[in-house]
Amino acid sequence: MIVTIDGNAASGKSSVSGGVARALGIPYVSSGLLYRAATRLGLEAGLDLERAEALLAHLQKVPLRLEPLAGGNRVWTGERDLTGELHQSAVDAGVSVVASHPEIRAWVDAQLRALTPPFVAEGRDMGTNVFPHAQAKFYLTASPRVRAERRAAERPEDVDAIEAALKERDHRDRLQSAPAPGARVIDTGPLTLDEVIAEILRGVEEARGTAAR
Repeated sequence: MIVTIDGNAASGKSSVSGGVARALGIPYVSSGLLYRAATRLGLEAGLDLERAEALLAHLQKVPLRLEPLAGGNRVWTGERDLTGELHQSAVDAGVSVVASHPEIRAWVDAQLRALTPPFVAEGRDMGTNVFPHAQAKFYLTASPRVRAERRAAERPEDVDAIEAALKERDHRDRLQSAPAPGARVIDTGPLTLDEVIAEILRGVEEARGTAAR
């Protein structure tokens, strides 16, 4: 089975996906980390992130490897673990630009489709584009303020500034981030993490029951 969990930035996708994957006893796949890693390497190399061709050529010279684990994903280039460098403000600011390039999206999609199910895949377009055949699809959302407060709890940054950045990112991501046909949309704002996970697990069981009939 493939379970897709898409949603807005800071809507809780990674935490929810990890919890769902652990409950199901399967890995989860964080597509966003590949985009973040591509952004980090591009910034490190001094590349113009608007130039997809140059960035793609660099990624082919410095390959990235996603390690999907139920407890959290890691991204490697050679023996270097990039994971701890992927949630910096500079990466936040550039990742939507990188993810908007069709060439980079195709590069990420190819890596994801090469993975062997079962797994939980989280991102922006997992259910719409990468795994449209997934048996269970979900889309997480929450107000920009709620998402900003969550992110501020993880980083020493101003809530208002984070909220403004999230609204801008929502605007940039609007073409990539939309609920897949048939996806269950969940507003995570009024729910605890455990409640969101429980709702998705119920949906997965329903999908399994439908497939078995």
